[in-house]
Amino acid sequence: MPSGINFKIEGGKKLKGRVETSRSKNGAVALLAASLLNKGRTTLEHMPKIEEVNRLIEVLRSIGVSVEWQGSSVVIQLPKKISLKTIDRTAATRTRSILMFIGPLLHVFKKFDLPQSGGCTLGLRSARPHLMALEKFGVDIEARSESFTVTCEKPVPADVILYESSDTATINALYAAARTDGVSTIRYASANYQVQEVCGFLQALGVSIEGIGSTSLTIHGVTDINRDISYSIAEDPTDAMFFIATAVVTTSAITIAGAPIEFLEVELLLLEKMGLKFSLSNPRLSDNGITKLVDISIKPSKLVAFPEKIHARPYPGLNIDNLPFFAVIATQAEGITLIHDWVYEKRAIYYTELDRLGASTTLHDPHRISIKGVSRLKPAEVICPPALRPATIILVAMLAAKGHSLLRNVYSINRGYEDIVARLQKLGASIEAHTD
Repeated sequence: MPSGINFKIEGGKKLKGRVETSRSKNGAVALLAASLLNKGRTTLEHMPKIEEVNRLIEVLRSIGVSVEWQGSSVVIQLPKKISLKTIDRTAATRTRSILMFIGPLLHVFKKFDLPQSGGCTLGLRSARPHLMALEKFGVDIEARSESFTVTCEKPVPADVILYESSDTATINALYAAARTDGVSTIRYASANYQVQEVCGFLQALGVSIEGIGSTSLTIHGVTDINRDISYSIAEDPTDAMFFIATAVVTTSAITIAGAPIEFLEVELLLLEKMGLKFSLSNPRLSDNGITKLVDISIKPSKLVAFPEKIHARPYPGLNIDNLPFFAVIATQAEGITLIHDWVYEKRAIYYTELDRLGASTTLHDPHRISIKGVSRLKPAEVICPPALRPATIILVAMLAAKGHSLLRNVYSINRGYEDIVARLQKLGASIEAHTD
């Protein structure tokens, strides 16, 4: 969608019904980058049609890669020769995911440049974990204000210790190891959902990986990958969390179908302690044969503030992308909730935007915020924050605020959520998208 799209919302309505969890944004973009490792045809099934995916497809096409939509699948075929001279710099600089191209491309070029990454505006999100992880493979990365220069004569097997359990740094190290002959290890790796997704995909390409789901990965690299494969992208825990939060804040009965439960268990535990009533169906497996899914049925509930601070941790802790939803949930919980968003320098500041809708927040510093509930949310006109999760919690608050609200310039939401308007309308929300 173009950037000039706004959401008009008539809030305060009770929602009801069933919504299917969308496929993973972070898994999708990681697998688009991973396709550069495979000389064969890669078919990625259930690809979410979101702006972040669109930007990476634009980048892939600009360097000569064939990318074709076939229904909800994307079929990718590498050219005989990739050319970075024609790279779409505009698309590349609008997504932080471009960083994940470094790992695959170091198997193609001895030296290359990539545009500096963009994406969410959340303060200094350093690329240093990537640089420190990849240097063990013999990679030298020079970071400039507008680009990275990557040099690697020939990658060598490595024993990598990550000083920060970064999802994308772990993934880049996996890509470096995947086509490096020999055995590599990654310790203090992220075990988050998108990392497990990448491991499943690499195994389908013939790369043996031990320790999936743990913080210690052993990768048996292969020098050449040339397979025609199909791989189904798993469901997105942050998409499920959006609808969990929407049900909670609007005190509605909603069933979130196909939610990846292993990446939502801590979130649901906190909500249960806050008083939320819900039930879970029997588990089943996603199309990828790996991810465990359940249906989560949320019941209207009265909440109290969680007695401890709420903070994110690497998996299996509360997911960093799900933490913001607790800010809007806290507006409807009796008492004072302290949220500690320790990872990002700026994100907690965005939570104060909830004040425009009648919330009562106290910002202690760039990382800590207290939210007093219960607040009666009121409608407002707000410009969408330039970060995905803070933008979505404003939308959740507007759905609960009785009256007419306007959320302007929703590109940041469309980066990560597919058909959000239609899916909310199906639940009975009064929301429509329009352009200025």
